[in-house]
Amino acid sequence: MRLPYEVDADDPMSPPMGIIVLQTDETIEPEFGRYFADHPSPLYVSRVPSGLEVTTHTLSDMADELSRAASLLPGPRDYAVVGYGCTSGSAVIGPAEVERLVKAGCRAKAVTNPLTAAVAACRDKGISRLALLSPYIEEVNIPLIEAFAAEGIEFAAVATFDEAVEERVVRISHKSVVEAACKVGADKRIEGIFMSCTNLRTYDAISEVASRLQRPALSSNQAMAWHMRQLSGVGR
Repeated sequence: MRLPYEVDADDPMSPPMGIIVLQTDETIEPEFGRYFADHPSPLYVSRVPSGLEVTTHTLSDMADELSRAASLLPGPRDYAVVGYGCTSGSAVIGPAEVERLVKAGCRAKAVTNPLTAAVAACRDKGISRLALLSPYIEEVNIPLIEAFAAEGIEFAAVATFDEAVEERVVRISHKSVVEAACKVGADKRIEGIFMSCTNLRTYDAISEVASRLQRPALSSNQAMAWHMRQLSGVGR
């Protein structure tokens, strides 16, 4: 028996959003589930192949896969915003190239990434002098620091866990993140701290770090979630 059906129109007041997540990332999806729990727009996820270790080589290789990853988001939909979930990858590939590659694969009105989002958040808060906490090895920290500097944001203190292996990064403990962030951010001349890497678990650390330092604390996932809300124009 074949039955008739009606088709609902998409809600124009709740345009979809998308994120492109690294194959090795175990953190951004559960954290975004918390950041967007009250947001009316659907959030769709695609994955991009990524190396088991974070090096400038494995990061630059992602450029070859970004458009295809974007094309695997549900279509045909017009996305209010699509986020590429890799801070260091955005620094190595370049935010403008990331945007071009993502838009080549899907219909996105806006594209962001943790680097662009963190810069926007710093400007919103009037911050230009930060401390940086990252899990990265030195060759990955350098292009990140340079990318922020090009936007007028200085990292006056830098600390790293010096870990390239993604499956270890995601398991760095809450205590280790908080203690390291508070140590590198202790200088009173620093206006805030940025905890870099979407695979670093920071959701529960941000408020504790900000409270202990009495200064703004930002992270890759928190900044990109905030920027996606701003760019979506819905439920800010």
